[in-house]
Amino acid sequence: MGIRARGGKRSGRRTEFDVRRTAFGFVLAGILLAGGGLALRTALRSAERHPVAAVALAVLLVAGTVALLRRRRNRRRTARAAAAVVETAYDVVDAALEEVARDEVQVTEPLPPPPPVDYAAMDPYEFEEAVAALCRRDGCPDAEVVGGAGDLGADVVATTPDGRRLVVQCKRYTADNKVGSQDLQRFGGTCYVVHEADVAVVVTTSDYTGPALEYAEQCGILCLGLDELTAWSEGAAPSPWYATGSAETVAGPELTEAPLSAP
Repeated sequence: MGIRARGGKRSGRRTEFDVRRTAFGFVLAGILLAGGGLALRTALRSAERHPVAAVALAVLLVAGTVALLRRRRNRRRTARAAAAVVETAYDVVDAALEEVARDEVQVTEPLPPPPPVDYAAMDPYEFEEAVAALCRRDGCPDAEVVGGAGDLGADVVATTPDGRRLVVQCKRYTADNKVGSQDLQRFGGTCYVVHEADVAVVVTTSDYTGPALEYAEQCGILCLGLDELTAWSEGAAPSPWYATGSAETVAGPELTEAPLSAP
């Protein structure tokens, strides 16, 4: 009787221990499944951006699963196989990182600067359109060409970013034909009275005579020669409507030693 009672107690203890182990096993399996699901979802989201890295991650997961399943049968063989798979995965990841680095280098490489514009090779109408395009580029979206018969000296009109009326006269002259004082006087007689300019600018592919610059300075007309026009076009000089009003410079006080053209 006593022996049987002892046997019954041992049997009861084993049953209780097995139930706990089974419950613990289900909890562990749930955790593994949840972790695997999160890893799979993350891999699927990142596959669109980095497909090579996603493949490498999948290889690592497969290697880990295979290692767990075959661990009891042949630990040494599984370890060697897993090591080989992991090594291959590292190679794939390294190749993917190198590819991404090359792509980033290609994207961040600066584009070559555009060739300089040959304003002297344009005809007068093309030159006016080019000047209007510069105005639109630098914040005057309403810049338009109005030159033609009866334009009274206004070739391009626009509104500056700070709301002033801009009137530009374009002189597409050859290098040996400078803009003279008579040209400036004709423009000075209409730019303010007729066209109501707040900023009056003359742009030429040539240069200016000394008397022309003197008259322009008296009237507050800004004069741009070919060098100044090229600098404005290439972004090396500010837009002319930011000048202080002197006809001898197109920059502010910081660049007052750079003349538009020699007298």
